[in-house]
Amino acid sequence: MPIPSARLALLNSGQDASSNLAEGLAVDFAVLMAAAVPQAGAAAQAKMRQAASWGISKRMALAGELVLDAVGRQGLKDLAGHQSDTVRGWVCYALAHEHVLRDSAEPLENLLESVRFLADDAHFGVREWVWLAVRPHIARQPQQAITLLAGWVADSSEKVRRFASESTRPRGVWCAHMNILKENPSLGLPVLEPLKADPSRYVQDSVGNWLNDAAKSQPQWVCGLCHEWLAKSPCTATEHICKRARRSLAGK
Repeated sequence: MPIPSARLALLNSGQDASSNLAEGLAVDFAVLMAAAVPQAGAAAQAKMRQAASWGISKRMALAGELVLDAVGRQGLKDLAGHQSDTVRGWVCYALAHEHVLRDSAEPLENLLESVRFLADDAHFGVREWVWLAVRPHIARQPQQAITLLAGWVADSSEKVRRFASESTRPRGVWCAHMNILKENPSLGLPVLEPLKADPSRYVQDSVGNWLNDAAKSQPQWVCGLCHEWLAKSPCTATEHICKRARRSLAGK
């Protein structure tokens, strides 16, 4: 169903946030950049127009680079509170790009802490963009990332807890796979184990999806872990996670 022109105008001007994925995908990045980040200039807007046919993740990454060039780290703080979820998504990618530009010895912990508030964003789209933005960095150091994110699973926010699980999925969506976790998913237990009976359905779904990813390469391990969890924690939350984890394994 086409998005009404008046509604699209609000999204493109940055005056409102998208209410669903279709609206988010319909945003004209060049028009929005002119409205929300005018200091980026005509050259940046032209680059966004030239990239209009690219996939959404590539366009988000490009926008993040252009925004960082235009406003710098200090300017990102203001944009992080922008009404548009797409603009806040650009901030996610800008912070990830800044990490690349810094010294190669820059700790992964610094990047994760810099985006933690975005992982707790009220908008569903921003929460997806933030883990997608930092996923390449996590994929390069998966074991270190899991060690760091194991400290996030005790956070009072279900959104932050979900980030720890979603960002470390072996396969994930719209992102590169992590072969080390496909081959040895037990490395993810420091993040998964504390979430096995999480009260939030949002977190439960993510943990179940994590294990369903793992089940595609290590089905016996996933089945064994689910039997163990159900024995230790026979509650509705764990049952939901395990059902979701084993949904591709008929009869398991």
